[in-house]
Amino acid sequence: MRTVRVYEEAWPLHTPFVIARGSRSEAVVVVVEISEDGIKGVGECTPYPRYGESTASVLAEIAALIPQLEAGMSRESLQQALPAGAARNAVDCALWDLEARQHQQTLAQYLGTSIPHEIVTAQTVVLGDAQQMASSAALLYEKGARLLKVKLDDHYITERMMAIRAAVPDATLIVDANESWRSEGLAARCQLLADVGVAMLEQPLPASDDGALANFIHPLPICADESCHTRSSLKALQGRYEMVNIKLDKTGGLTEALALATAAKEQGFDVMLGCMLCTSRAISAALPLVSRARFADLDGPTWLAVDVEPGLPFGTGSLRFSDYQ
Repeated sequence: MRTVRVYEEAWPLHTPFVIARGSRSEAVVVVVEISEDGIKGVGECTPYPRYGESTASVLAEIAALIPQLEAGMSRESLQQALPAGAARNAVDCALWDLEARQHQQTLAQYLGTSIPHEIVTAQTVVLGDAQQMASSAALLYEKGARLLKVKLDDHYITERMMAIRAAVPDATLIVDANESWRSEGLAARCQLLADVGVAMLEQPLPASDDGALANFIHPLPICADESCHTRSSLKALQGRYEMVNIKLDKTGGLTEALALATAAKEQGFDVMLGCMLCTSRAISAALPLVSRARFADLDGPTWLAVDVEPGLPFGTGSLRFSDYQ
């Protein structure tokens, strides 16, 4: 006999998370617990307004599905019952977690994948003035972060990037504009980023403006985030992006994320593994994808004032597992 519980949680951040789309001071997540014969699987999602989601809408989507879940709905049936998005993610990951625990295995063991003893993850440098961002980058680097993800909007790009690069000359930098740029001037900005040694640019244009990237010659890889949700996104990205950012909240769970990672590689895309602001529960569900990713951007829980217990072993810019397979 299965039972399902769904609820929301709010986790305060220790520092405001500021990007081109706005500022946040807490991570609001929805948690799904599915219990069967004394074993409980847990999944978590972060509803995202950019995709038309709210905590209320996600709770309602999941609540409507509870009778079917308690009657034994499978992950395969779930893919048809809910669209890709946060609600399906929480349920899908809870079902995966339940299956793995029923087999007395970690999720990675159950999937037959291994997790590196150390995962390098990006640490985010949020929006501020040039000196604030440079100081933040320098502090993160001093604490051990070697991969920094720089958030930009449409202003002071040269000043910010020159200051950051001067502060951390040896760090690997990736840049995320969160759809805030326009096609005018994009070539010059890409050249600037390449000149300061940026390794990748993520989603510079609104997803609706992807056409401007067709036949656009650029000196560094461009990664699709808001433009890539599931395997069905890939065809439109050909010739426009070199990389896709896989997030379980966009794919609607680990089931589609695994399929997307396989399809992306087959179609010539590199993979970045990303996350929303979340607890360690959400990152645990994504770990089986780490070995497929060129870049991992999994620092969501490091923004929390307090993480869920037990949390993952985050350092600054890394996850270190002494014995996790």
